[in-house]
Amino acid sequence: MFLSGKRALVTGSTSGIGLAIARALAAQGAHIVLNGFGEEDEIARIREELGGADYVNEDLTRTEGVEALMKGAGDVDILVNNAGMQHVERVEDFPPATWDRIIALNLSANFHTTRLAVPYMKKQGWGRIIATASAHSLVASPFKAAYVSAKHGVAGFTKTIALELASHGITANCISPGYVWTPLVENQIPDTMKSRNLTREQVVNDVLLSQQPTKKFVQPEEVAAMAVFLCRDEAQNINGANYAIDGGWTAQ
Repeated sequence: MFLSGKRALVTGSTSGIGLAIARALAAQGAHIVLNGFGEEDEIARIREELGGADYVNEDLTRTEGVEALMKGAGDVDILVNNAGMQHVERVEDFPPATWDRIIALNLSANFHTTRLAVPYMKKQGWGRIIATASAHSLVASPFKAAYVSAKHGVAGFTKTIALELASHGITANCISPGYVWTPLVENQIPDTMKSRNLTREQVVNDVLLSQQPTKKFVQPEEVAAMAVFLCRDEAQNINGANYAIDGGWTAQ
């Protein structure tokens, strides 16, 4: 287990992609710090499953919340910025408060966790910073102005910190999945039905999977496997990269 002795914080890790990443890192010996929403009993079960993982839940749309998360998490060797939210709406009807929350959680929180994690990583001379971006960090879709803007920002931020930290034994990379069957994707279906006047089946087949040549949802475990690989010593020269796991979507 090559991550024994390493401490990994994964934001948004009580379900979906984040939980899959937490499980994969724990399987390689990392001590996990979980973050996210959920029922108390379910979170307790996940903590036990992961060998006694820590759990810190704060509001990551607020700077103070991110600072409290990082204080509670302690020094981390691996930072996975995964927490995110989505809203589907025409730009002229897009609620400004929702725009602000999406930018805060999907983009600004990455900045705040990173700025607080980096000093320890520099001191240790080793660190891994991984962002769960999205195919929407590379291409756009209509009715997702805030999400697409935030994810493009994540990609640019990752490149910037990769250059800043390259001489300190720290790498920073993005993983950009296409549509993964997670609560985030499932929850946007009703809004997409409304904004495009489509049935649920049409949204799944003609909107979500229409862009992915494989016509299959990406599996969370596939994203997790990439995250694990990026933590290996063999990946020490992979820096500032953006890995698309999207069935060929962004190859078109």
